Amino acid sequence: MAESEERIELKFRIYDGTDIAHSTYSSSTTVGTLKQKLVAEWPQGKTVTPKSASDLKLIHAGKVLENSKTLADSRITFGDIPGGAVTMHVVVQPPVTKKKTEKNQEDKPTMNSCSCAIL
Repeated sequence: MAESEERIELKFRIYDGTDIAHSTYSSSTTVGTLKQKLVAEWPQGKTVTPKSASDLKLIHAGKVLENSKTLADSRITFGDIPGGAVTMHVVVQPPVTKKKTEKNQEDKPTMNSCSCAIL
């Protein structure tokens, strides 16, 4: 069964150029599973650290990969690079940023309250 399933060698490049989790993965591995592995293997001492898999985005060939899709569904190329690994880029986007933006948007309407009366 393992022989019929394609495998691909992947490495993941983080914001400072460091490669992590370099290994061979099955084509049926989901993007969500890869993200969980990355969070578990994230290097200590980095200035930006994900707290959960939802803080990460995986990018391959200019596309952000969806959590529910497998490597095969995401059209990750298999066997194009003999003896080489496919590099995916990892972006950390903590959800805290969105909350600050929402607060700022809520505050703006109350600050911009003026009225004019034409007689």
